[in-house]
Amino acid sequence: MDIQQRAIGQASEQRAGRREWAALVVLMLPVLLIAIDNTVLGFALPQIALELEPTAAQQLWIVDAYSLVLAGLLVAMGGIGDRFGRRRMLLIGATGFALVSVLAAFAPTAPALIAARAALGFFGAMLMPSTLSLIRSTFPHRGDRRLAIAVWATAFSVGSALGPTVGGLLLEHFAWGSVFLMAVPVLLPLLVLAPLLVRESRDPNPGRLDPIGIVLSIVALGALAAGIKHVAVDGLDLIAVGMAVVAVVAGWLFVRRMRSSAAPMLDIDLLRIPAFSGAIAINLLSVMALVGALFFLTQHLQLVEGLSTLDAALLLVPGTIAMVGTGLGVVVLVRHMPAHRVVALGLASSTAGYLVVALSGDALSPLLVAVAYGLLGAGVGAAETLSNEIVVSTAPPERAGAASAVSETAYELGAVLGTAVLGGVVSAVYRSSLVIPEGVGAADGAAARETLAGALDVADRLPVPLGDALAQAAMTAFDDGALATALTGAALMAIAIVVALRTLRKA
Repeated sequence: MDIQQRAIGQASEQRAGRREWAALVVLMLPVLLIAIDNTVLGFALPQIALELEPTAAQQLWIVDAYSLVLAGLLVAMGGIGDRFGRRRMLLIGATGFALVSVLAAFAPTAPALIAARAALGFFGAMLMPSTLSLIRSTFPHRGDRRLAIAVWATAFSVGSALGPTVGGLLLEHFAWGSVFLMAVPVLLPLLVLAPLLVRESRDPNPGRLDPIGIVLSIVALGALAAGIKHVAVDGLDLIAVGMAVVAVVAGWLFVRRMRSSAAPMLDIDLLRIPAFSGAIAINLLSVMALVGALFFLTQHLQLVEGLSTLDAALLLVPGTIAMVGTGLGVVVLVRHMPAHRVVALGLASSTAGYLVVALSGDALSPLLVAVAYGLLGAGVGAAETLSNEIVVSTAPPERAGAASAVSETAYELGAVLGTAVLGGVVSAVYRSSLVIPEGVGAADGAAARETLAGALDVADRLPVPLGDALAQAAMTAFDDGALATALTGAALMAIAIVVALRTLRKA
């Protein structure tokens, strides 16, 4: 018995070779793609609006359909991958994602594009849990796995940060459909190389497939994300309350079913582990801060500072570099400092980034934006790397897919919340503080109150003195919204620091 245990221990400590590291490179392809997809579409929306002429509601769904479906399906797809094979799930997802991307690029109408975005979320949900759980099985040695997860988390952060840059470069030379077509050359190498380099992995003792549990998880997460979006846009009403009730009831039924199941799709008891639940919360808050900052900083650079799409994107590159540096650097730093302190320091850097924006006020220049985003990126890179490693390490190996799905769900919900909550703060303060100059018609005034871009479009059509006054008032109101959002973001990061110090101490 002792010999068998020693053999298992030695096998679990086996160091990775060339094949394993090559497999990691292949697994990073869908990670980069999915992360870029979360932020690249914003720059393409003006062109999409001109060509497809969506309504305001349709334009919102073009953005949100992807994240909402993705968030709702991640836990379910993680559980299915555990049972039927994670590599198999990865390949099916990659094939579907590539094909639907082509359909999205040539969508003739707004409803068709919304449907394609929802389908991309469906296949994207197959990709993400598979990548992290396959890393767990590919790198059994703790040191190798920590570095591999650092690369994985960095790829996620870099992909989110690269979205604006990639969008700017593509849209500078091609039509809006190019932001979808880029998925094809990224995923083709995956489909060729994954069967050669990535070993199949699955739960050795899979239980019965739980379709009721899958439906409950989809309803709970989908209703939660949709409800938050609805509140951000339309305020608190009966529809929002109804979505909240549906989310709570479905979530309660899901938890109850998982606890009574002999082979649950998601081990709810994992959430009782402070390090696991704390890492999930930090994951969510970090992504929320990143996506929320991108929402208003990119608009400030383009609409207030007047930079081109490409110039605004390039200004954020230092933040991307900072994300890469800290994401990989914490692998070394955590050997000499407890993980909870490293995460807290990273979150403190993100807090400082938001405070730079808040303290700058009307003097927020492109240089200060670059500094603020650099601090934010450095913090997110560090926090995301360690929080994801803690999530994977605290879960049993056979439940890696489901545990990874929880982490990915937190990521996607963070992306939705970043736009919904922090973006909602910007929009709410902008609408309430905008003073329409006398002489602007009611219809033009209503259009100006919707968005800063709408106000500047109206200002261009008005006589010069009146148009200039409206443009200045709109930019001032937007900066007021940015200030309120920066303070909100700093408060969220402060909460994350407390969570890190209290829950990750024993990680």
